[in-house]
Amino acid sequence: MKENALSGRYYEVEEITSLKQMLQLSVDRYADRPAFLVKKERGGNYEQIKYFQLGKDVDALGTGLINLGLSGSKIAIIGENCYEWIVTYLAVVNGVGVVVPLDKELNQEEIYNLIETAECDAVFFTETYESIFKEYPIKHKVRMKIYGDRTDPAEKLVEEPASEGIINWSSLVARGESLIEQGDRSFLDSDPDPEEMRMLLFSSGTTGTAKGIMLCHRNIVSNLMETRRIVKVTPEDRTLSILPIHHTFENTMGMLLILYSGASAAFCEGLKYVTKNFVEAQATVLIGVPLIFESIYNKIWKQAEKNKLAGALRKAIKLNRFLKSMGISAERKLFKTIHESFGGKLRMVVSGAAAIDPNVLRGFEDFGITMLQGYGLTECSPLVAGTPDFSNRRKKAGSVGPVVPSGELKIVDPDEDGIGEVVYRGPNVMLGYYKMPEETAKVLKDGWFYTGDLGFLDKEGWLYLTGRKKNVIVTKTGKNIYPEEIELYVNRNKYVSESMVHGVDDDEEAGTTVGIQVHPAYDIIYEEFGAEYDDASIYKLIKGVIRDINDKLPVYKRIRNVSIRKDEFIKTTTKKIKRHKN
Repeated sequence: MKENALSGRYYEVEEITSLKQMLQLSVDRYADRPAFLVKKERGGNYEQIKYFQLGKDVDALGTGLINLGLSGSKIAIIGENCYEWIVTYLAVVNGVGVVVPLDKELNQEEIYNLIETAECDAVFFTETYESIFKEYPIKHKVRMKIYGDRTDPAEKLVEEPASEGIINWSSLVARGESLIEQGDRSFLDSDPDPEEMRMLLFSSGTTGTAKGIMLCHRNIVSNLMETRRIVKVTPEDRTLSILPIHHTFENTMGMLLILYSGASAAFCEGLKYVTKNFVEAQATVLIGVPLIFESIYNKIWKQAEKNKLAGALRKAIKLNRFLKSMGISAERKLFKTIHESFGGKLRMVVSGAAAIDPNVLRGFEDFGITMLQGYGLTECSPLVAGTPDFSNRRKKAGSVGPVVPSGELKIVDPDEDGIGEVVYRGPNVMLGYYKMPEETAKVLKDGWFYTGDLGFLDKEGWLYLTGRKKNVIVTKTGKNIYPEEIELYVNRNKYVSESMVHGVDDDEEAGTTVGIQVHPAYDIIYEEFGAEYDDASIYKLIKGVIRDINDKLPVYKRIRNVSIRKDEFIKTTTKKIKRHKN
């Protein structure tokens, strides 16, 4: 463990003990400010839902759920990011029962299996998933709208009878409103225990079977406070919700942190609408995964090359670095076109869920956009380490930052390079895996959570990740090869869309060697060489890319086996490659 050198520079934060308290504080303090920006129809304009409306809807839905007899029940939610999704989440955890957010990419069999494993009594779903639940035998089914109509606080919702066993979300809210008017305080007076399981999250996991991760209010609120201590988020900030809301990274950082800060979130209409929605929402902050930011960064340079402006852009970056060294900030003028493409207000991007190429981080910083990155796991609610917005991020571009203020990090069983398993202890660590005491005991030892990730700490306590313990390739001579490190080099090449490094055991004499599957960047290749460029030519091109990379690698790390993959890799909803399925 290393002492945190930044401990004297943390921001002061409002102490909270539960999400219910957090929401009430924000509703009281920011009542007339926008909490969410929604659209009434696809392609429409963003309209505001204010904090006081959010508070009313959470109270009404919670009251309606208790009236249905769901107090203490487990309630599943699945569907696209929308206002009704987050209101449901808050209503369930703040006084009804246990929320079970489900990955919207799961197939029907997996959805049924997780609902039964969690023993849910009710499920909320967007219209997209209605066919899955129409005949499914569960006590209560509630339909949510993606495009809501809660922007007019004067509009009175009307309770409608269930149709074919499905209740409309708005009907349940209408019932709750009516009950509250009649004096029902069952939800309003509820006081959830901060130490009790209130969230049951199934890991999307890139390996193995999904485990039910049990979290409580203490886990989440401690993480909210820790994040605010290292990142300044104000009521003036606005983010665009892109990542799937069921995932802890988006849920904690993109939703709950925003509400804790009195800021607002706009719901994205889908990945292909990111740029359009970003400009429409006038967002100041973007939370995403490396794939999103690397794609944005590559498009900026591709556009510059296409317009023969790459040389001018490089000169502008060089000039900007000089001016910054003199204490002069000119990024908004020098890179005006880039800033305008984001709506003109973007000030910060936050990357998580996987390591980002340090060159991309430095690139965003060059353009005058603060880039932070964090490292976390669902089991830790999720943040374990993160780069503070007041730190020298450029110098530490390959690091995910120091441990969060109230946590502790150590490296166990380090090798000669100081690389070992990352182990963490803090108030945000899960209660355990649901009904899996043996699996829990494997990762929780004497209060420490064994992450399964490998990395090292520098002399200032900043964490550098090298890969997953399960992914390490061990050679015949005992050398460790981290696939993620090699993939980073390969993926930088413009002819490579994505890659996956793996061990190959088909040579008894050489032992385990390094192999790679490559999904070529077909659009770039065809644009440069013509649509008639055949498979054999593409293979030869990629082999040349690998040969150049091998020249820069130690002999034992060199890639011996190359295969081309025509389709994209199967990924989790946070865009991590599922290694066991590819």
